Amino acid sequence: MTETTHETPTEYITVEIYDQLYHLSGQNAEHIRALAARVDAKMRAVAAQGRTVDSLRVAVLAALNLADELAQAASADPALGRLRTATLRGLLDEVLEDERKTAT
Repeated sequence: MTETTHETPTEYITVEIYDQLYHLSGQNAEHIRALAARVDAKMRAVAAQGRTVDSLRVAVLAALNLADELAQAASADPALGRLRTATLRGLLDEVLEDERKTAT
């Protein structure tokens, strides 16, 4: 018996986060856009409350805020928390890899 899988093809999408363009890939472009919008909003909120203009520091503080939200969600529903963690980890890996490529 032949087993077939119905994987959604990978899409490439460009998103803007904190005035920077990122080229990401994934199976759900709308989901990626929503995540990027959430990260952008969180970074802008952190920047508005703080005194730092360093985008790396803003990103780290935003990541800490998002990690806290994720931890709270994971404690309420561990399966959903693991899924959200895996999705965010994959996107973060892509962004960091893209940054490494453009830095060299």
